[in-house]
Amino acid sequence: MSALTENTLINKIAGWVLPVYAKLDGLSPVSILGIRLWVAWVFFKSGLTKINSWDSTLYLFEYEYAVPLLSPEIAAYMGTAAELSLPVLLALGLAGRFGAIALFIFNIAAVLSYPDLNAAGIRDHQVWGLMLLVAVLHGPGKLSIDHFLCKKLCPKA
Repeated sequence: MSALTENTLINKIAGWVLPVYAKLDGLSPVSILGIRLWVAWVFFKSGLTKINSWDSTLYLFEYEYAVPLLSPEIAAYMGTAAELSLPVLLALGLAGRFGAIALFIFNIAAVLSYPDLNAAGIRDHQVWGLMLLVAVLHGPGKLSIDHFLCKKLCPKA
């Protein structure tokens, strides 16, 4: 195959592939929003469960969860507050990276403090951790309050 033929073939492939890539790039903000909303809902729902049955929550923190350095009651209050506030930040994309990092650490603490977690539960936490890592590394995306605020307030380079 001659260099001219190869170049034409490459141009044809690029002419087909590049528009597809451009369309996929356009889906990036929606996919990051979906990731943020999905993982935020998981943690927020857990926080709602805790406040709906507070006696059970206190029992779990006292007898099931092995949270180090904190009394079970303080750990229950802090864990519930984290599960109700951090997902809101993540979902809105307000201090999105902070919310994602905090939930990432919270997720690790949840796995480590509950020794009876089964394989399916560990797999769920791994998926949530990876989703949070995407939000940490890529930021909350264009469909976020952070992006809007930065467009208005960040200095132009």
